[in-house]
Order: sequence, then C-alpha cells, then structure tokens
Amino acid sequence: MREIITFECTKCKSRNYTSTKNKKKTTERLEFKKFCSRCRAHTPHKETR
Repeated sequence: MREIITFECTKCKSRNYTSTKNKKKTTERLEFKKFCSRCRAHTPHKETR
C-alpha cells in the first residue's frame, strides 16, 4: 500500500527528495523543511504527484 512520493522545493521548484507513504492513513500532502542544494538553504519542500 505504500507509494513513492517526490518532494519539490517551493522556491526554485527542483525535485530533490523521494520518500514513501501510506496513502490510506495519510491522505493530505506532506511538507518538510529540507536542504535544497540549488538554493543552498533550508526551504520548505512539498509533496508532488
């Protein structure tokens, strides 16, 4: 039931990270503050489809 999701930087729109999540238990989109190598800073990364 776990599906692969990708995280996109909210500032430069680059897709940097991948992860898995259970779509039945967590239906909302995830958002984490991660390091973006393109921006060279910690920025919010949102889940993309």
